[in-house]
Amino acid sequence: MEYDDKIKNRLRRIEGQIKGILRMMEEEKNCKDVITQLSASRTAIDRTIGVIVSSNLIECIQNKDEKDHRTQEEIVKEAVDLLVKSR
Repeated sequence: MEYDDKIKNRLRRIEGQIKGILRMMEEEKNCKDVITQLSASRTAIDRTIGVIVSSNLIECIQNKDEKDHRTQEEIVKEAVDLLVKSR
C-alpha cells in the first residue's frame, strides 16, 4: 500500500506532540496537562489507524484480483479485526 503525504503529515504532527510531551515532562509540568496531551496524541494515532485501515479496505476491494479468493465480507471483517486489535 502506498501511504500518501496526508498520512505522513499526520504522523509528523503526532511526532511533534510527543516531543512536546517529553519537553513538558522535562520541565516538570502539571500531571493533568501531560495526561491531556498524551490523550490527544492517542486520539490522533487512533484516527490515523482508522484512515490507513479504511484506505487499505477500499484499495483491497477495488483492486481484488482473481488470485484473491476472499469475499468482500471477509475483507471487511479483516479490516474490522485490525481496528479492534489496535485498541
